[in-house]
Amino acid sequence: MRIIAPSVLSLDYSRLSETVQELNESKAKWIHYDVMDGHFVPNLTFGPDILRGFRKMSNHFLDVHLMIEDPLKYADMFIEAGADGITFHSECFKSVDEMIDFIDYLHSKNVSVGITSKPETDMNSYKEVLGLVDLVLVMSVEPGFGGQSFQEGALDKIRTLDGWRKELEFDYLIQVDGGINAETAQLALKAGVDVLVAGSYIFKGDVTEKIDELWNL
Repeated sequence: MRIIAPSVLSLDYSRLSETVQELNESKAKWIHYDVMDGHFVPNLTFGPDILRGFRKMSNHFLDVHLMIEDPLKYADMFIEAGADGITFHSECFKSVDEMIDFIDYLHSKNVSVGITSKPETDMNSYKEVLGLVDLVLVMSVEPGFGGQSFQEGALDKIRTLDGWRKELEFDYLIQVDGGINAETAQLALKAGVDVLVAGSYIFKGDVTEKIDELWNL
């Protein structure tokens, strides 16, 4: 499986309608939506109202990445605004039991559930919940800002997750976000990635052409 998920963090909002129409007609079937609170990461981005606007303009899967200190407090706002999937950070929870409760809660709301962590966080800290989630996001940059360079250490994490998936017969998707272009996407796909998140690479060029390029790798 290969899914292209353009990250609207890098979208030119002066031509929002035209760009969303290009996305709707492209091979990208997901839209990746980063939420930052200025605390968990040192940046501020979008709230639920903007997500609601994307929901009105597109039938694509809205893939919401919560880079916020209290995902439990705010998840419902984004689900009500149209999120199809919610990805949260393992660092926001004190125990595996808390993570399990949150995963169960999100599933009760009929959304896909993803888990992720900052690059330096040990994946073993949330290995116990991997059988419960639908997606695991590997951050190949420090979360908080677009346009960063790909950290090749992410490839080892992808390989590990792919190995666990096969060994334990789990069915989560593996997603990568950060510094994705044609070259790094190819490396990530070879390592076992299913979902490519790309922002600057897609939106700083011809949107359709760049999506096609990632699709055809």
